[in-house]
Amino acid sequence: MTLLTEHERQQVASAIEAVERATDAELVTVLAANADDYAYVPLIWAGLAALFIPGLINFYPGWLSANQLLLAQIATFIVVAVVCRLPAVVTRLVPRSVRHWRAGNMARRQFLEQNLHATANGTGMLIFVSEAERYVEIIVDDGIARRVDDEVWRTLVDVFTQQVARGQTLEGFLGCIRACGEVLADQVPVTQPRNELPNRLVVLE
Repeated sequence: MTLLTEHERQQVASAIEAVERATDAELVTVLAANADDYAYVPLIWAGLAALFIPGLINFYPGWLSANQLLLAQIATFIVVAVVCRLPAVVTRLVPRSVRHWRAGNMARRQFLEQNLHATANGTGMLIFVSEAERYVEIIVDDGIARRVDDEVWRTLVDVFTQQVARGQTLEGFLGCIRACGEVLADQVPVTQPRNELPNRLVVLE
């Protein structure tokens, strides 16, 4: 799975560079294919199906022998496990709350791993997207949080999330970066030229 082409990734990097010329904030963007492979989910569903279906068949005596029931159980487990392993299927089997919890955890890990907590004056900002979960989050450090109300970011996240759901991830990134830039230029204006963190889009495939 390719998450944006090199040209598209460069567009994101260029948008970050343009924003950072007008603010002391350090923006980092992260795009993940998914927050978890949910490997346990197909096994759970396959196990339940393998127990239920042969058991249902067993209500009709004479249909299958004991050996045939065992083979049916094994075949059911394999088929259901394979089908449920498909990305389009597995994400629908996982509750939305679980998917968002996983994605939120990944976003917070990335905030630390990308050293956004270590910027001068606490002006780090993360724009995080997990495509499979259709999850978007903006995390800011104290230097920005003290100046900008969280509701501002929530509004931008809502718009971006809708774009990700429509498959417009690039447009979402570019629009969100520009909108964040307008807020940051006003609330956290540039005081000295610096570039503490890379401006590239971090892609987790």
